[in-house]
Amino acid sequence: MKGVLLVNLGSPDSTDPKDVKKYLDEFLMDPRVIDVPRWARILIVRGIILNTRPKKSAEAYQKIWWEEGSPLIVISERLQKKVQEQLNIPVALAMRYGSMTLKKGMQELVDQGVTEMLTIPLYPQFAMATTETIDVKVAELQKAHFPQLAVSSLPAFYHRKDYIEVLSKSIAEGIANFDYDHLLFSYHGVPERHIRKSDITNGHCQINGSCCVTPSKAHRFCYRHQCYETTRLVAEALQLKENNFSTSFQSRLGFDPWLQPYTDRTIERLGKAGIKKLAVVTPAFVSDCLETLEEIAMEGEEIFHEVGGEDFTTIPCLNDRDDFAQILVNWIEEWRIVNTKNAIA
Repeated sequence: MKGVLLVNLGSPDSTDPKDVKKYLDEFLMDPRVIDVPRWARILIVRGIILNTRPKKSAEAYQKIWWEEGSPLIVISERLQKKVQEQLNIPVALAMRYGSMTLKKGMQELVDQGVTEMLTIPLYPQFAMATTETIDVKVAELQKAHFPQLAVSSLPAFYHRKDYIEVLSKSIAEGIANFDYDHLLFSYHGVPERHIRKSDITNGHCQINGSCCVTPSKAHRFCYRHQCYETTRLVAEALQLKENNFSTSFQSRLGFDPWLQPYTDRTIERLGKAGIKKLAVVTPAFVSDCLETLEEIAMEGEEIFHEVGGEDFTTIPCLNDRDDFAQILVNWIEEWRIVNTKNAIA
């Protein structure tokens, strides 16, 4: 039997600093998030970050927490339910970090008789700290605990026509009653070294103005290219004017260079340049989370107003939209049917 595992980032069990600390420890100790030697990671994470960050992060989570719990978890559960309702094969939900573990999700499917599993990382673009860490962890668990389970993974879908259509539609709806001066595409940030580490050509990615627009097989795993391509495809679909939109990257950590331009500085620059009405969309996520609801919607708006901006709006992620759930169903059906035909052949 075939089955599907939807996988998102994860969330603390509560906004209590102890739960947040536990979650951050698992997240930041992932070698594909902070990719330094283990001894250095322990020093950075457990010796420095976890002594100060949990309290501040807990306060941030408290600002966006819902009565039902973590917004990301609740939204993901709603999406999983909508997808399951349209399929006759099992669909489970798991998180890369936190209590809803990948192992639990895989066990849930196996207990239902699943022998072939499709993992769907809920990230449009490939990155070491998102898609890759999910696929690597699933492979480790499969080898150690589920040796009879055949596993495949949905590749990055940032450029798929149906995804771009749904994303563009959601953005169009978000700005329909907002006469914006500028539309900012803000993506999750990663260290520049992650881009170079993911370069399968060992030389194409220079992180300059040309490598991301020069055709290369490196683009298959280049997060930076995939972000800019997402922006380009949406701009083309919505016929955006060239000077009315731009791309930036949020959420940096430490002192190493991360992808630029930085979102907070971009928002500040736009406000100082006379932009009065700013709309921000966050296409690196399909589900609203701490980054989108607090860092962008709250902190971003505060920065914009401080430098003279007047109206600020954030466009929700795709979340559990019916049309997004439908394209997930379509992709799963494609996988199920193609694999069935191959098995028969």
